Amino acid sequence: MRKSAFPPVAAPDARVLILGSLPGEVSLAEQRYYAHPQNLFWRLVGNAVGQDLSSLDYDRRLAALLAAKIALWDTVASATRTGSLDAAIRRAEHAPLADLVATLPELRAVAFNGRKSAAIGRPQLEGSGLALIDLPSSSPAYAAMPLVEKERLWARLADFLD
Repeated sequence: MRKSAFPPVAAPDARVLILGSLPGEVSLAEQRYYAHPQNLFWRLVGNAVGQDLSSLDYDRRLAALLAAKIALWDTVASATRTGSLDAAIRRAEHAPLADLVATLPELRAVAFNGRKSAAIGRPQLEGSGLALIDLPSSSPAYAAMPLVEKERLWARLADFLD
């Protein structure tokens, strides 16, 4: 079955764009970015902006991201995939990242949440003049890196928000 990404969450004053790969099964079912309760996304990005985003309801999380000048989207517009693992993505149609970036005049950096996101998104944005940042995946499937190290790497996003 073909699965599709959500629309971007973005405002023209965004300074950082965080790109995932494709929403997982729980996120697709709930129609919310990073809905799986064990996904660390909201904790990691909240740490970077100095807010406890995990304690907010979904609409307030998105509003807080926009207020922090962070945009959110995925590198895969649609694909076939069984389950939620990036390794299972097949027949991917890539999202038009350059088109979105062109609508964000204040953008300074694009951060890739995980290897798959970087593998798809980085080639599309090379030469854009933006900082391209590879981050460890926030997915519960990526448990090889200690949380404190993930938090340290994700905290670098704050450097582009001032």
